Amino acid sequence: MVTQCLFNKMFEITKKSKKDKSRLGKISTNHGDFQTPIFMPPGTQATVKAVGPDDLAKIGIEILLVNTLHLSLQPGENLIYDLGGVHSFMGWSRPILSDSGGFQAWSFSKNRTKNGKKMAKIREDGIEFSSPIDGSKHLITPEKSIEIQHKLGVDIIMAFDECTPDNDDREYAKKAMERTHQWAQRSLKKHQELSKVYLEKGKKPPLIFGIIQGGIFEDLRKESAKFITSLDFDGIALGGETIGYNMPRTLEIIDYLQDLLPEDKPRYTMGLGSSAQDIIEVVKRGIDMFDCVAPTRMARHGSLYTEQGNLRISNNCFEKDNNPIDKNCDCYTCQNFSRAYLHHLYSVKESLYLRLATIHNLRFMMNLIQRLRKEI
Repeated sequence: MVTQCLFNKMFEITKKSKKDKSRLGKISTNHGDFQTPIFMPPGTQATVKAVGPDDLAKIGIEILLVNTLHLSLQPGENLIYDLGGVHSFMGWSRPILSDSGGFQAWSFSKNRTKNGKKMAKIREDGIEFSSPIDGSKHLITPEKSIEIQHKLGVDIIMAFDECTPDNDDREYAKKAMERTHQWAQRSLKKHQELSKVYLEKGKKPPLIFGIIQGGIFEDLRKESAKFITSLDFDGIALGGETIGYNMPRTLEIIDYLQDLLPEDKPRYTMGLGSSAQDIIEVVKRGIDMFDCVAPTRMARHGSLYTEQGNLRISNNCFEKDNNPIDKNCDCYTCQNFSRAYLHHLYSVKESLYLRLATIHNLRFMMNLIQRLRKEI
């Protein structure tokens, strides 16, 4: 079996807190290193909405996400591969993590119908779904997901899994967990096969993370943690609908899994980061990586982060307010524009608002991350 033992120092813990479980680390990838803890903005269609790579670099973004399933459907992983990989395609030179496509395909099975029929069906071998673009039929399997992610040329890939919603009963959550375990093994096997080409040339293959499932059930989560951590993954993620959406439950899960998570591998809570407090709480518990669409989505819809809480820029009280969004923020927006100007842009639906607001919310998150790193 081919492993990545030649590159086992991809994750290095550089400092640990004396007052809680937070830690400072560094992850090495083919497109450079990044520090942890780290917030990763999603770039679903090979772009973080409303901002360009130059904006992201100035904000201090060190790694971002792309969406495997959506990029496979349009423009297609083969086209991206032929054009030099997703970094070249989107003009981003820093690390990129790709999801597996499992969450998106699962969401089609739960939430979307066409002509009265569900757009996806979960099978033992993978997830069969209808494209939201043209209705064409597709089957995404663990092997297919890994192949797509390798063709995209990302730095960190995710094993294919089945997301478990909070309202699933224990019987189904167990079946979904067992499928996730089978798919994890198949994902890892395919990744190791594709990694041979890299290793034979003395190059680092992309890193691969496994995903713990089990829903809201403690015994299943612990069983999943033991299984996933027994495999040769480079990092460990916590998945499922709970994570990031139900913070009390998320923190409970992290707490009872603490002793089961390997100390020497990065820990990733998927879909978490809608608020500063959420990030503070998981960092205190030793989580290294997190991503969330909330900062960019909320910015586009008029909700801007400040140290005093979210600010609704549509409110009339900001019509003549000459202050920046947040007086302590060093972002381009706060250094150059007033709340009154942003209120005006939002009111008249000018596209410039989207860029300026997104820059602010992302920089707010990175400032938070930088403060947390200094406190460790």
